Amino acid sequence: MTKTLLRALAGEAVWPPPVWLMRQAGRYLPEYREVRARAGDFIALSTDPALAAEVTLQPIRRYRFDAAILFSDILMLPWALGHGLRFAEGEGPVLPRLRDQAGVEALDRGRVTEAISPILETVRLVRAALDERTALIGFAGGPFTVACYMIEGGGSKDFAATRQMAYQDPELFGRLMQVLTEATIDYLLAQIAAGAEAVMLFDSWAGVLSPSLFRTHVTAPARRIVGALRLRYPSVPIIGFPRLAGVMLGDYAVLSGADGVGMDTAMDPARAQWLVPKRTALQGNLDPMALLAGGQAMRDEANAVLLAMRGRPFVFNLGHGIVPQTPPDHVAALVEQIRAA
Repeated sequence: MTKTLLRALAGEAVWPPPVWLMRQAGRYLPEYREVRARAGDFIALSTDPALAAEVTLQPIRRYRFDAAILFSDILMLPWALGHGLRFAEGEGPVLPRLRDQAGVEALDRGRVTEAISPILETVRLVRAALDERTALIGFAGGPFTVACYMIEGGGSKDFAATRQMAYQDPELFGRLMQVLTEATIDYLLAQIAAGAEAVMLFDSWAGVLSPSLFRTHVTAPARRIVGALRLRYPSVPIIGFPRLAGVMLGDYAVLSGADGVGMDTAMDPARAQWLVPKRTALQGNLDPMALLAGGQAMRDEANAVLLAMRGRPFVFNLGHGIVPQTPPDHVAALVEQIRAA
């Protein structure tokens, strides 16, 4: 196995560690902004295989990351299920608020295959364009995080309506989670069949939940998804990212069965070493603001992560996505630093 990302996710302590960055294809790159303007809007870009493949590959050409990650969005799954979605300039995603059984029943798994066909074509195009050292990561949102956006109708500071539904109407919330979990399995299986060599589950808002709800609505769905993927594709690794999980990260790693878990910006890598079993790869967790700052501050923070992670399976990444204001030269300097470790 020559791809360092896959070696690390298989439990090998590769050094220097493989490196890729969340949102590595995005607005901080001038070449991305040019393609984005040409596409017209985000959904049009995500469903145009040639353009989506181009922006997926742009950071690979620039930085030779050890992995490309499919250019898309976690909310393309509810869009594929027939739930409305648009990306408003300056506002982020806007969706109809799902608050009742009729809204859940309107979700149509039968239309997913056709809806995601352009995204799967992007996977095929990217896989064909990558060299023998660069892995391709597919992804989906964690069912809880996707449910958050569907219930709230977009972003939120605390996702109060989602948490309220989980407590007050657990039957309705559980049905929504079941639909999203099974659709996520379908989606990730299709990405793997199209050429994804690893997949990642982004549960960006896992940290808003109490421990009991975290186990029920973050860890348990992840376990179901990991188990289903492993039945069909036992050699394809799965990375879970329950952002802001805190001390729950250890339970998530053990109970989900994921091959790797992502550390968010707030996680102390030394504590993660203690929480997460040695056989599970850790991924993370440089603060995106340190990358934005660059210079000695970035080097010191990156070195601290590297020092904590040496000797175990590890993938260098950020603790959240690259911010648009990041100078591309800072990313180049970071990759050079990691490769020289």
